[in-house]
Amino acid sequence: MHRRDFVTGAAAGLAGLLLAGTLAPATAAPKELRILTWEGYADEPWVKAFEAKTGAKVKITYTGSVDEIFAKMTASKGQDFDVIAIETSSYKRLTQEKLIQPVDLSKIPNAKNLLPAFRDVSAIVFDGKPFAVPFAWGSIPLIYDKKVFAQAPASWSVLWDEKYKGRIIAMDDANNAIVTTALLLGYKDPFNLTDAQFAEIKAKLLDQKRFVSTYYAGFDDGVSIFAQGGVDLMMSMGEPQAPMLQKKGVDVGLTIPKEGAIGWIDCWAISAGARDPELAHAWIDAMLDKKVGTYISEKTGYGNTTNADANAAIGLTYADKLVFLQAPENFARRIDLWNEIKATPVE
Repeated sequence: MHRRDFVTGAAAGLAGLLLAGTLAPATAAPKELRILTWEGYADEPWVKAFEAKTGAKVKITYTGSVDEIFAKMTASKGQDFDVIAIETSSYKRLTQEKLIQPVDLSKIPNAKNLLPAFRDVSAIVFDGKPFAVPFAWGSIPLIYDKKVFAQAPASWSVLWDEKYKGRIIAMDDANNAIVTTALLLGYKDPFNLTDAQFAEIKAKLLDQKRFVSTYYAGFDDGVSIFAQGGVDLMMSMGEPQAPMLQKKGVDVGLTIPKEGAIGWIDCWAISAGARDPELAHAWIDAMLDKKVGTYISEKTGYGNTTNADANAAIGLTYADKLVFLQAPENFARRIDLWNEIKATPVE
């Protein structure tokens, strides 16, 4: 299961709510808004409401990976799409390659709905200008067996605790492993590491191998291993793994340790080749309607950026404890380091 595999369900209720506040269709020449996004981010209720309000037709292209987004955007220099949805770690590259343009927040009245944690996300600001608007979020939390822990573990250091040796699993992901370890070590900028910090993280992760029973890949893989028994702790891939385990009868809890945890934010951005930037701004404004945010949380289990009550209802109350992903100083170096760690025999 991918973190973007959404829970599908009824959407008619939202459609009615959104359409109730729409204006009459425009009488100007037909317009088209071309969207490149993930499944679940352009659902029928709000697409129809947007079309009814603006008179434009919405053309949606779904993507399966960040790499695919870059490939499509680079191929046409952004000419094939008007708006895209992508996470914060991608914006440095997007702006360097001039594939997106700044967002004019004065044309997005619903920006006022953004919750405090999402009003000043540095990863999407370049030369003092915002290049995107936060829309949905989640984290890389710690999941634990409640039968073993009466209280949630307070620190990521529990993944180095001799007491749980052989009863820990962790995801096979270079950047997430390195950033989380950097947080544990107290580094202020886990995305721009010095040579000395790389060396310290390498030593720490090599030491952790003594306690980890296995590295897993994918939501289902981690849940399956945990549910088979003999696992007390898991460096999780995201919030959905907790309810997945609970459905399998495993009583688990989810926590954000005191050092913080990785957060991801998917944001809406306007392509450099947008044919109608005004229409693109109108789409982003529509996506910041609190009703859309509520739908995102209720139907997908992801955090939204506009309705705190909807986040609280599903337990996502910790956005201010997250360190949101940014582009690292050298991603290839991180991959090489992680591969070296995995290839090193446990002493």
